[in-house]
Amino acid sequence: MYDFFVGLLTPIMWGEAWIMTAWHKLFTLVGIPEDSGWGWALSIVGLTIIVRIILIPLFVKQIHSSRRMQLIQPEMQKIQAKYKGKTDPDSRQALTQETMALYKDTGTNPFSSCLPILLQSPFFFALFQLLNNLPHIAQGTHAEVGPISRSIAGTIEKSSLFGAPLSSHFLNAPNLNTQILTAVLIILMSLTTFTTQRQLMRKNMPDSSLDNPFMKQQKIILYLMPFFFMISGVNFPIGVLLYWLTTNVWSMGQQFYVIRRLPAPGSAAEREYEERQKRRGKEVKKLQLKGLENRIQDTVAEAVEPPKVITGQRQQPKSKKRGKAQRPPRPGEAGAPGTPQDTPGI
Repeated sequence: MYDFFVGLLTPIMWGEAWIMTAWHKLFTLVGIPEDSGWGWALSIVGLTIIVRIILIPLFVKQIHSSRRMQLIQPEMQKIQAKYKGKTDPDSRQALTQETMALYKDTGTNPFSSCLPILLQSPFFFALFQLLNNLPHIAQGTHAEVGPISRSIAGTIEKSSLFGAPLSSHFLNAPNLNTQILTAVLIILMSLTTFTTQRQLMRKNMPDSSLDNPFMKQQKIILYLMPFFFMISGVNFPIGVLLYWLTTNVWSMGQQFYVIRRLPAPGSAAEREYEERQKRRGKEVKKLQLKGLENRIQDTVAEAVEPPKVITGQRQQPKSKKRGKAQRPPRPGEAGAPGTPQDTPGI
């Protein structure tokens, strides 16, 4: 299974090797020594930037999908409330069908928000494999990867950043410099991720979603994430940590742009955006989903009962006295002639 997974990553490893060596040649031309660790470290940064540029169209799609998902949340909550507590198969099937119909009517895809993360993961693991195998490539016990031959792998192995080899880990650190640099990179990774997620939750979340069980779980995950980086970061080479830190900084910049220019509907960032637009005298444009508007109009139309149309002349109601003829009292009954009447008090 592991060999199959590595086999799938091989084309990506080749592409990353070509991009890294191309960046390294560029940095060598501008005066950075060929065997310097700074040249290869900056090459990893350049590789990260290329990957993130490639993913920009997916990122834009993710933003639009996320905004659509936020707009349809009220309708989604109505559907969930309709089938709350119903666990029979018919109700669960109806819940699924109405949810999918809502997605179709509004052009929303809940999986689009996960695409950038899912597609970036292979690049991350491919770089991990590439840097992890550098010692074996230099020794000739592993096949060469694209332009990274035995000599180039040996050069990368000998290069260092602040005295720390790029392919070394915290756990197998050859010196104290490696442990210090790894710890600094892990701390910076934690800070950038925490800042990105915190500004997202504070400014770019609708007010209606700030106080719910899901958001409370997200807050817990936010504060536990630094511990996750501490546990996992000690197992990654310094080169991978550089890739991770660079992509976090890129994500933080992208998130800042989105919060300022494309805020989520109903969020604090949207109110700040509208105030800025009004001060500049510009029109405030809001995202409108035609399918969602049609569904809301249909719901309102169903809730209002149309007035009954009555044709012809209105029939007057008849009282019982007028509608039914009274018979005369029989002899012996009260009110009959000659019948003695009861006198009160006697």
